[in-house]
Amino acid sequence: MLRIFRSARLYLPAIARRGYCDANIDLTEGEKKIISVLKTKFPSATKVEAQDISGGCGAMYTVFVEAEEFRGQRTIKQHRMVNEALKEEIKDMHGLRITTGVPG
Repeated sequence: MLRIFRSARLYLPAIARRGYCDANIDLTEGEKKIISVLKTKFPSATKVEAQDISGGCGAMYTVFVEAEEFRGQRTIKQHRMVNEALKEEIKDMHGLRITTGVPG
């Protein structure tokens, strides 16, 4: 079962949903690592998506995280939480595009 998520600012064709990934979608090792880290840091996440937008070299990613931990937090705080979760991975990146949300 594959569910594509579309927000006003972001569309990610490579999606890993909480607990599984559709076998028909090939994720890069970098995407898998980012998704794994985000799922660990945000255990209540209902959606976690990551896509390498650098042409496959791993220099730039776009991520989407929907988690209860973000409820009541301003967008800048939500993004800081994602940056903190990915601080080791960010060291090897050129850029990171973040979109966050709360369930429901």
